[in-house]
Amino acid sequence: MTEAKFWERKTLAQMDAAEWEAVCDGCGQCCLHKLEDVDSGAIALTNVACRYLDLGSCRCGDYANRQSNVPDCVQVTPESAKTLAWLPETCGYRLLANGQPLAWWHPLESGDPDSVHQAGISVRGQAINEDKVADVQDHVMSWLNEADVDPFGHKRRGARPGKGRSGKGS
Repeated sequence: MTEAKFWERKTLAQMDAAEWEAVCDGCGQCCLHKLEDVDSGAIALTNVACRYLDLGSCRCGDYANRQSNVPDCVQVTPESAKTLAWLPETCGYRLLANGQPLAWWHPLESGDPDSVHQAGISVRGQAINEDKVADVQDHVMSWLNEADVDPFGHKRRGARPGKGRSGKGS
């Protein structure tokens, strides 16, 4: 019998720093600007990325200094992973915090850091750097109004190929 993988046998709070970081799938969705409707609380996702997000790797270009560079950069914690409504439903932290398994394309499951991009989950090829945007409100993602979105407005992508969906992002 094979030993359970660390993310299957530990809670988020029990993980060491390296394990915690490995739970991030590298999608970059959390680094997109979000707009909140003050009346309804609804959150609209834009395709505008933080200036520090490397749009190719979908990783922070200055991760060690992200909190000082961007004071409102939200640090995900074991407690907040359950409550941050804007975390995509595909987020490894969110899934594990809610007792769900990681997706097949998650690098920890696939063994391939590019699987998140190949599955169409990442913002690679979809996001624009905030320094190139005049008005963030002009960049609300058009797919937010499509029928195939999750409860947080994220397009449902990345179904396993051969299971009724192509597995390719739009």
